Parts: sequence; C-alpha cells; structure tokens
Amino acid sequence: MYQPSYITLHEKKELQRRIKVLMEILKRCRLCPRACKVNRLDGEKGYCQAGADVMISSAFPHFGEEPPLVGYRGSGTIFLAHCNLRCVFCQNYDISHLGGGEHISSSELAQHMIALQRRGCHNINVVTPTHYIPQIVAALPEAIELGLMVPLVYNCGGYESLEVIKLLDGIIDIYMPDTKFSREENAASYCNAPDYPQVLQEVLLEMHRQVGDLMLDGRGIAYRGLLIRHLVMPHGVAGTKEIMSFIAQHLSGNSYVNIMDQYRPLYRAGEYPAIDRRISSREYREAIDIAKGEGLHRGF
Repeated sequence: MYQPSYITLHEKKELQRRIKVLMEILKRCRLCPRACKVNRLDGEKGYCQAGADVMISSAFPHFGEEPPLVGYRGSGTIFLAHCNLRCVFCQNYDISHLGGGEHISSSELAQHMIALQRRGCHNINVVTPTHYIPQIVAALPEAIELGLMVPLVYNCGGYESLEVIKLLDGIIDIYMPDTKFSREENAASYCNAPDYPQVLQEVLLEMHRQVGDLMLDGRGIAYRGLLIRHLVMPHGVAGTKEIMSFIAQHLSGNSYVNIMDQYRPLYRAGEYPAIDRRISSREYREAIDIAKGEGLHRGF
C-alpha cells in the first residue's frame, strides 16, 4: 500500500523545518511570483487579499474532478477563498475574487482532512492552495497524528513560486496545475500576469521532477504524479499548440493532460470580445488533435 511522502518527512522531523521556512515567507509574502512582500502575519494583505488564517469556502467529497482522483468515493476537496491570479473569466469569482468563506485554524483544517478521509475520499484535494500553503502544511502534523494517510493534491492555477514548489518536495503527492496561457499578451490581459508562460514552464519542470508522470493503482486511482489541466478558450487564446508541445517535448509523452471544454464567459469575460463566448465543438476537436499530434495520449 502506498504511503504518502509527507508521512516520512514528518517522521524525520523535516516537515516541521519546512513549516518554519514557509511561515517565515508570510512575513514578507512571496508565496507566488507577484511577491507582494506584505507581512501577512501582521494583518497586511497583498494582491490575493488573503490574510494570516486559512479561509475555506467548502469541504466535501467531489465527484466532478478527473476520474483518477474521483475513483469510487470522491476526491476530498477543500475549496479555499481568494486567489493569486484573479482571472477576468473566473467561474468561482465569488470565492476567488470576493473571498466568500470562513476563517479556520490549521488545527480545524486538519480536522477537515480527517473527516474527508473517514468519508472514504481517495485524497485530500486543496483547491487554489498557493496563497495558503504554509498554513496547509502546518495542518499536516496534527492530521498525520490523527491518522491521515491519503495522497495530498496541489490543485493550482500554475502561477507558482519556484522557491515554494521546491519546499514542497516530498510533501505533495499529486500536482494538478492549470496551464492557462502560452503567450505573454494574453496572460497580461486576462490575469494580469505577463510572466505567466515563463513561470508555468519552470514550475511544470520542477513538479515533474518531484513526482513524475501520474501513477495509478490497480483500481485506476491516482496516488502520485503530475496531472495537467488545460482549458480550451475561444480563438486559440490559451495557446494550446505551444502548451502541448512543451509538455510533450520537455516533460513526457506519457503526461496525463485533461483538455477541458467547459469554458464559459463568466465574471468580466463579457468585457473582452475575444473570450465573450463559449468554445465551439470544432475548437475543442482541434485542441485534441493538437495534443495527439504531439504524441500525448493520456487524459482526454
């Protein structure tokens, strides 16, 4: 039976050292590439608008995630409030932009993790953890002592600090980043992050170095590896060709890539003509053909 790597780090006392390092980052916050350098522990807030305490919107067994995460009893999903990207087309803007949710302590977060495991969830799936990762990791020792033993999923937007991702080596079992944009101008227009494409490539390489391709057990349930998401957008805005080429050429032809067709023009998307409609079936088929043309074959 697979044992999550965070348990070994806890036994070696390395987990506590990582927690201290991560909490120090909160004093001049650089948890993401925006590096606002505000003192989150002193109540200051940066671009993401997150404070010192974890703020969650919900925690429940999710059956709408990828099949290798959902399995038979669901993915133990914890939706976190606020976001470091704040995309103009966000489908969860009430949570990510408006900060809908409740403040909880790391101890209470540990209790949520255990409750989801007891309900039979195959993993703990923290959604948009980037700006709360010190508090999330700080919840692990108590959760481990209470019996946590399912994989930890880092479900993020792909705009991550390479320094922080390196600190998560051996803590995260499954990385699940979005791959939103391959072009600087689109990343600048839709998420105010012109460096997103470069950051994404560096982060994908490090995530893959740590956990490799997605691995499944005999039931088809994921227990370790990289699961990549790509949302197809109108008029080729996401840059599917460039992203699929990078994955195939620099990560692995065996990468698991979920090419998603559910884009809808929500939140402020109506202000941007290029993304003010749903994608066509032709655009989606073209995205699949691009991935296949690059030799990719898992996840779609």
